[in-house]
Amino acid sequence: MTKIVNHWIGGKTVEGASGTHGPVTDPATGAVTTKVAFASVDEVDAAVAAAKEAFTTWGQSSLAQRTSILFRFRALLDANRDAIAELITAEHGKVHSDALGEVARGLEIVDLACGISVQLKGELSTQVASRVDVSSIRQPLGVVAGITPFNFPAMVPMWMFPIAIACGNTFVLKPSEKDPSASVKIAELLAEAGLPDGVFNVVHGDKVAVDRLLEHPDVKAVSFVGSTPIARYIHTTASANGKRVQALGGAKNHMLVLPDADLDAAADAAVSAAYGSAGERCMAISAVVAVGSIGDELVEKIRERAEKIKIGPGNDPTSEMGPLITKVHRDKVASYVEGAAAEGAEVVLDGTGYTVDGFEDGHWIGISLLDKVPTSAKAYRDEIFGPVLCVLRTETYEEALDIVNASPFGNGTAIFTRDGGAARRFQLEVEAGMVGVNVPIPVPVGYHSFGGWKDSLFGDHHIYGNDGTHFYTRGKVVTTRWPDPADAPAGVDLGFPRNH
Repeated sequence: MTKIVNHWIGGKTVEGASGTHGPVTDPATGAVTTKVAFASVDEVDAAVAAAKEAFTTWGQSSLAQRTSILFRFRALLDANRDAIAELITAEHGKVHSDALGEVARGLEIVDLACGISVQLKGELSTQVASRVDVSSIRQPLGVVAGITPFNFPAMVPMWMFPIAIACGNTFVLKPSEKDPSASVKIAELLAEAGLPDGVFNVVHGDKVAVDRLLEHPDVKAVSFVGSTPIARYIHTTASANGKRVQALGGAKNHMLVLPDADLDAAADAAVSAAYGSAGERCMAISAVVAVGSIGDELVEKIRERAEKIKIGPGNDPTSEMGPLITKVHRDKVASYVEGAAAEGAEVVLDGTGYTVDGFEDGHWIGISLLDKVPTSAKAYRDEIFGPVLCVLRTETYEEALDIVNASPFGNGTAIFTRDGGAARRFQLEVEAGMVGVNVPIPVPVGYHSFGGWKDSLFGDHHIYGNDGTHFYTRGKVVTTRWPDPADAPAGVDLGFPRNH
């Protein structure tokens, strides 16, 4: 019997009533293993209503109550790492170790939320005028929503909801319909930790559910991670409906390798960053820019390492890379490799014909490496979101920097060099939100914020860190004057208040 994933509303499982379901496949076999209920407008409204009702008490709850629940949730999450990772592998396809790493990075944000009291401290200025004090405080927004992608079904939601609920908001999550089970498991753990009913809700679905969250008058803010076209749509639509928005889009992350770099270290980093999680991550390195005469040697070192990667089912402990999420996505990724030579690239490795014995119907693709890729090629211009690495050649650092800064994306970037002066110059001159120096995937730790520039971010706030706290709260300034018991009535004065 096919498993059915239902909604989580008001602290309990709610069976889908719309009559519409979506298929969830095991990427390693291609078989449909699960059906996920798609929410109607009424079901989204029910989730928002549950969150709104819960906010009347949760928004007034003490910081001690909120953080104590989050501490219990953290312990449960830690104890259930393997179970969540198994759900991710079964529906996303990534190898178990990678899925465990995803849970670990999500835990970092839960840690941050457990200590949210430091970020929520207000400010006080006393005696700004005679017996006048001014204080600044931060208060929760109300009901907030998160719309998250398939590539990190546990980590990306945990970039959002722990901080949101720690700040006193209630949350409605719309996870990817391609791998929905991890989000429901997380909801169950939150309930087990003692989170009041309605504070965290999960509705599954497609554009119907998304659009209703963007339009609903009781949703005060929307967080999104996904592709740039959808991020732009989310930002435009939600903003037009008066909501605060942080919408993180796509990427084309470059890694510059200067002539003085340790080429073995650079090759190791390029392979890990390009092909980890089958390239299905927005911080993957998808373009290496080889500067000067090192190109041939660097490409050869990358090829030698890439050819040794073991591709197989995610639940096989010997596998280093799993399949792609769907057959449609697999075919789209393959099309970039198949058309690369005609656009002037040199195909060093072609993974489009790869299959795994015994799993021939899985969504398999092998490692692809393209060299001497022109900036006009589709494989360079587009976010491929698969295990395809493009290598570009330049003669100088300045030419390489121009290539990076001309890209419409500005998510992450990296430079490999032994020259501190060059690295310092790069981190100041490059137009990207996250920079690595001899670090290929510069994802910040939880107490620094994650986010890009240009078409990689729509909205003013990055995600998690201090930006996350500011996004999920709004500031209020209170000016107070208390009369001294010895004061006589001052009478009416229509002039400016005295400041002395």
